[in-house]
Amino acid sequence: MQSASVSLLVKGSLTTKFQPTRGLRQGEGLVGIVRHALKGNLLKGVKVGRDEVESFMLQFVDDTLFLCEASFSNVFTMKDILRCYELAHGLKMNFHISNLTGINVERIALDFFAKSLN
Repeated sequence: MQSASVSLLVKGSLTTKFQPTRGLRQGEGLVGIVRHALKGNLLKGVKVGRDEVESFMLQFVDDTLFLCEASFSNVFTMKDILRCYELAHGLKMNFHISNLTGINVERIALDFFAKSLN
């Protein structure tokens, strides 16, 4: 499989394109951390479909959608996961362009979850 070409933005200017030869594809490290939390029962995804397949994350390009039961423990675990990912990869989550949405979740709980995640 051939890797995509990338360039970096350094001090406002793009570098020349290159092909990365090492490291994780975007999102692989995050999936690993989330799977570890699921295995340790620290995070609970949602069951989808007739077969009740547990789902916890959808990714497309640079967007990630987390699917979790609405609980305080899931929110705090998700915050820890994102923080670990930031520290391990030197990246920073942009919460100003992030959204938190609840389905059948009381507004007061959703507001608390949002404040907990900054």
